[in-house]
Amino acid sequence: MDKMRYQKGVDKLMEYTVTDNKEAFTHLKIEENLKDISPDVSRFIIEFTYGDIYTRPGLDNKLRSLVTISSLVTQGTLPQLELHINAGLTAGLKPEEIIETFIQLLSYTGFPRVLNTIEVAKKVFKQKGITVQISEIE
Repeated sequence: MDKMRYQKGVDKLMEYTVTDNKEAFTHLKIEENLKDISPDVSRFIIEFTYGDIYTRPGLDNKLRSLVTISSLVTQGTLPQLELHINAGLTAGLKPEEIIETFIQLLSYTGFPRVLNTIEVAKKVFKQKGITVQISEIE
């Protein structure tokens, strides 16, 4: 294991990790869940994704979160989406930006996927005590 690469990944990961809400699904829980069966997958996530990719220049944490959330919505990967909505909020995304992203994706992913996604967001927002300012087009 490359300890410097791993630490670089952990440091970046912590910029996205909620620490004040034990109910929140975070990367730390993934690491805990994988330690008995596949600790290398956790290490790969930390070293490669966070140590190599997330530390690259060009995008700030908010934009990286928005790209990741969009990709996960498109794939329909709801457990990971819960984690990355939490990460996006920690990175500074506003709930309204997240919901507007879902609306933007309607044409590309369809209503069923976006409806499922909104349910995940509602769960995360409720855990964090967040209310969303609804914008409607007239």
